[in-house]
Parts: sequence; structure tokens; C-alpha cells
Amino acid sequence: MSNTVLVIGESGSGKSTSMRNLDPKTTFIINVIGKNLPFKGYKKYYKKITSWDDKEGNYFCSDDWAKIVKCIQVVDENRPEITTIIVDDWQYIISYEYMRRIHEKTSVYDKFAEFAYHGWATFNALKSTRENLTSIVLTHNEIDTDGISKLKTMGKLLKEKLTIEGIFDTILHTHVSNGEYFFQTQTDENSIARSNIGMFDNKLIPNDLLAVKKAVESYYNDEETKE
Repeated sequence: MSNTVLVIGESGSGKSTSMRNLDPKTTFIINVIGKNLPFKGYKKYYKKITSWDDKEGNYFCSDDWAKIVKCIQVVDENRPEITTIIVDDWQYIISYEYMRRIHEKTSVYDKFAEFAYHGWATFNALKSTRENLTSIVLTHNEIDTDGISKLKTMGKLLKEKLTIEGIFDTILHTHVSNGEYFFQTQTDENSIARSNIGMFDNKLIPNDLLAVKKAVESYYNDEETKE
């Protein structure tokens, strides 16, 4: 079971940019909508896979939940050199499927039940990967009726029947202040950020997923000091 990290934030708040320092040799990016990544030269270091047997590519573009689940499984089983897998802009998996199927005659409940299952399936695939793989989901936020920033999704099933945030070990919220970009590591009255005691030194840390990966892996892998 992998280490799982959820990063929540508004568009333009530094989620995708936070991938900039990750090592392309050990990182695999699933780009849901195929947008250009906001760091210089990414196409030089991240090459699209040409088939499921491709052992060189480290980049896959698709908004199809089944293909994304398949990609996660392939990376988990066949790419031992990959120790970080990213799903960038997760919420588009559901919203794009909704738009594609908007004219279907299927009942609204049945349709949203399928959307909920597809969203859960991607999270479950990530959670089920090997122990030395850190799985990171980047997604947009929405503000609930209590003014709290949470993961953005569609319909009530994922919100009410499955507390998505509970699936993840660590939850970070983006935070922008005076032109600087951070991750918030602990909750407050406006967010549900969460990390274990001692994992990070500060409530606000630089938006650097390499540093996050190192902190998470060190926390779970280092032995406790024995007195």
C-alpha cells in the first residue's frame, strides 16, 4: 500500500508547478486533460508512453477513468524504477465524463452513481500500489456551506457516502501569500489540510513536491529512536 498525498487548491495556486523538482527518472505523470505543465522544458524530460509495454515513457494523457486505472496498475507492476506517480487535475476525470454523457437518457441517479464509482476506482488504484510508491493527486477545491475548502467533485455520492479525504494519508492545501506559493500542512477554520505530527516543520512549507515526497517517505520509513 503506497503513501498517498492529496493536494487541493484553486487554479493557478501552484499545484502543477510543485512538480518542477521531481526526478523524471523516478516520476510518472498522468495528465488528465493534457494541459502544458508550467515548468520550463518539461517535454524534454517527460515522454508520452506509446503502449502499455513501453518501459521508457513517463507521461500519460487521458481523462478516461478506466485507462487511468490501467496506467496506474502498469506503473505499479512493471515500472519498479518509478517511485512517484502523479494524477494532475483529478476532478476532470468526472467532469469531462459528465460533459461527454450529458445527453444520455440514463437516469440521473444511475449516471452519478457511475461517476462516483469511477472517481473512487482511481483513488483505490493509487492506494493499492506497492509500498515504495508515493501516489500524489492534484485537484481543484470547492467551498462548502460552512466555508471550508475541500476537494471538488460532482454529485452527492462521493461527498456524503464516501469521505474522499479520509482515503489519503496526507492532505495539503495550496496557499499564496505576497506572491509566494506554499502548501498548508495543518487544518484551520477554512481548510482540511492534514499531516502527521512531526512530518513537516512548519504549517506553511514551499510548494515543492520533491520536498514533500522526502518528508513523507522519511516519516514512514525511519525507525523511531529507542530510549
